Amino acid sequence: MLQLIKANHSDIKRIADLAKLIWNQHYLSIIGQNQVDYMLEKIYNDESLLKQLKELNHLFFLIIQSGKEIGFVSISSKNEEDYFIHKFYVDQNCANTGIGSQILSQLESTFSPKTLSLTVNRQNFKSINFYFKNNFKIKSVEDFDIGNGFVMNDFVMYKTLS
Repeated sequence: MLQLIKANHSDIKRIADLAKLIWNQHYLSIIGQNQVDYMLEKIYNDESLLKQLKELNHLFFLIIQSGKEIGFVSISSKNEEDYFIHKFYVDQNCANTGIGSQILSQLESTFSPKTLSLTVNRQNFKSINFYFKNNFKIKSVEDFDIGNGFVMNDFVMYKTLS
């Protein structure tokens, strides 16, 4: 059984721990340990996560499968029609089982968006293919300077829903 449980400030440590696990499983071969460590410290520290929850109005959900936390997702919208997926991470031991598609389906039924969009690293072929499989298209190519000499080289992808 797969569930999305809305997270709050008391779940920050759990989110940070899941991020550390998943990023070290998935991103080392894409961006390397130095950038993984930098981004985890920058994005998943207590202050940053609290800001995302409170000031930026990101909705975080823990992904629970058979009672076990296996990942998390965060999403936001400025107009309740067009949603942006900021984070979508699943333990790689659970990947390639259809869970990601189930999560997207739950998000779509929960929020009824007109569009979903996100960014994904251009070298993250596994995730790009997953998004293609789930009817996302590439909108643009963007480079984001995140400081300390690191740049995120991303595709902006989107999906239009009826």
